[in-house]
Amino acid sequence: MAGNDEIRAAAQGTAPVPLSVLDLVTVGAGRTATDALRTSVEIAKLAENRGFHRYWVAEHHSMPGVASSSPAVILAHLAAHTERIRLGSGGVMLPNHAPLVIAEQFGTLEAMAPGRIDLGLGRAPGTDGATAAALRRTDRLNEGADDFPQQLAELTRFLDDDFPDGHPYARIHAVPGPIQSTSPGGVQSPHRPPVWLLGSSGFSARLAGVLGLPFAFAHHFSAQNTVPALDLYRESFKPSAVLDAPYALIGVSALAADEEKEARRQVLAAALNMVRLRSGRPGLVPTPEEAEAYAFSPMEREFVDNWNSNVIHGTPDEVRSGLDDLQKRTGADELMLTANAHTAEIRLRSYELVADAYGLPS
Repeated sequence: MAGNDEIRAAAQGTAPVPLSVLDLVTVGAGRTATDALRTSVEIAKLAENRGFHRYWVAEHHSMPGVASSSPAVILAHLAAHTERIRLGSGGVMLPNHAPLVIAEQFGTLEAMAPGRIDLGLGRAPGTDGATAAALRRTDRLNEGADDFPQQLAELTRFLDDDFPDGHPYARIHAVPGPIQSTSPGGVQSPHRPPVWLLGSSGFSARLAGVLGLPFAFAHHFSAQNTVPALDLYRESFKPSAVLDAPYALIGVSALAADEEKEARRQVLAAALNMVRLRSGRPGLVPTPEEAEAYAFSPMEREFVDNWNSNVIHGTPDEVRSGLDDLQKRTGADELMLTANAHTAEIRLRSYELVADAYGLPS
């Protein structure tokens, strides 16, 4: 049985729990997807050098301002530019893909960066219904979130290469399969990417608990459900070969700036981007100047105020205080920060300031 210390950071400065990064590969107005992907490499390198624990990218589709439709491709690129930091999906949307394809992709990533890959799985499509239909094609239109446990079981069998004799897939192997690793005592054992379940409600929380898997909750867009979902996860948890106790990570929107005013400007621009996305008008992340000039309707202003109330932003000390309070309130074992802003410079500076605030290594 694995201990939880194996998935915690080795060095975390004065942070109460490990700090990690969630990258949405955002594209700002006037920028391109190429710019956004270059920024991802810069942030991943910074995160590694400053002692952040892991770096995840999230699958989204048909969103011009989010260039992360292919997590496995991006992770391969990041693996080539980093050496130590854990890399993973936060997450791959399982209903969009055949389990065998995911097992092959992440088996390949594990072969490229042994011991550094996480496979985070979500049950939502990561897009609208029409795009989901285009992703799944006609033979998979009836599959969705309700089939998630069955899809997960199939994927796990492919990852472990252990379908029982007589199963229709018993002679099918995801290649590369489990990597043989050698313990200090010279014992050979198969190793494959650990599976995490992601969620924004109680379904995946309960399933992760029952299966004894680590759980990541999307606090950054479902804050009202965070504590109930984590409570359900812990109540449902059964020790497994993966974990001996619950391990919960939460995704947090956090933006630090040298001045509080600048943080507010950047957060307003990110909120306007969400207004447009939620109203069916997805686009590039606007500039702060565009956001300040935008005439928000009363309904839009209410949305912005509610949205930004869950974004921890301000000076480094203010962000640290907000993160510490959130960790105490939720009991999260790890905080995964996502800094949404218009420019690469602001995002990079935010992670630097947070690292400084917690005394992470430089």
